Amino acid sequence: MSLMDKRVSPNGLRVFEAAARHLSFTAAARELRSTQSAVSQQVRALEEQLGLTLFDRVHRGVRLTEPGQALFEAVQEGFATIENTIDRLQRRHRNPRLNILTDFSLASYWLLPRLPDFRARHPDIDVRIQTNQGVFDWQGQEVDIAIVFGDRRGLEGATRLLDEEVFPVCSPGFLDQHGPIDGLARLGEVPLLTLSADQGQQWLDWPGYFARLGGRVQPAPSELIFNNYPLLVQAAIAGQGVALGWRGLVDDLIERGMLTGLDGLSLSTSNGYGMIDVHPEDRRDAKRAFMAWILAG
Repeated sequence: MSLMDKRVSPNGLRVFEAAARHLSFTAAARELRSTQSAVSQQVRALEEQLGLTLFDRVHRGVRLTEPGQALFEAVQEGFATIENTIDRLQRRHRNPRLNILTDFSLASYWLLPRLPDFRARHPDIDVRIQTNQGVFDWQGQEVDIAIVFGDRRGLEGATRLLDEEVFPVCSPGFLDQHGPIDGLARLGEVPLLTLSADQGQQWLDWPGYFARLGGRVQPAPSELIFNNYPLLVQAAIAGQGVALGWRGLVDDLIERGMLTGLDGLSLSTSNGYGMIDVHPEDRRDAKRAFMAWILAG
């Protein structure tokens, strides 16, 4: 039976919660700006409605009964849930939230380093980054903007952000030890770090890279295979092999001397990253500001 069926007053529950928290009708009355007798009457009415004794009246105070303690815990939990929900809704109203979906690679090496600038320009907008290394599917998800990798057909209707330019990268120490790496033949002889594409991703892998640049040189078996690009990059920085680097993602690491790019073995494709407005009918200022900022950068 619901509370409405029992006609339990929400105000009665509030009075009960205050009395149970203070273990005093007088203290509860002071908090609620009421009187001790009014609090006592409302508690008595609640007990009659529920058919339960919630308090034992003892000398100079009250004590919760077992049912009273159980109800007190439940009411406190319920009030806390209501208050948290109201707070969350108010914060969402004050600070509009944007949900951005992209992959680990772009989030780590392209978006996050730029994000402080957006937050400085728009401190009232909360940005939530969701990452996925597999094939993207934002249907049924709470996503406003998706920044995804794909070919021209897959990015039809998207705003192009980055074209795919790929080149081998390794640590300076690795190049000192194994270099020079000045052609495909030598590249095929050194340890290669592989980013798997076992979920149908369309980024370039080593076999595709070698095939596009010649087709006759087969790379040696990879020593390490990753399904996470940031981990692969960390392995390259640690000198464990040569990885494929994407222009726009590894530039900063090269400028800081953590990686060396073998630009002479660079390869461009028609693939790239594009920005998709998942709900174009949604014209919120926060989303428009983020998209304009992305394009201006």
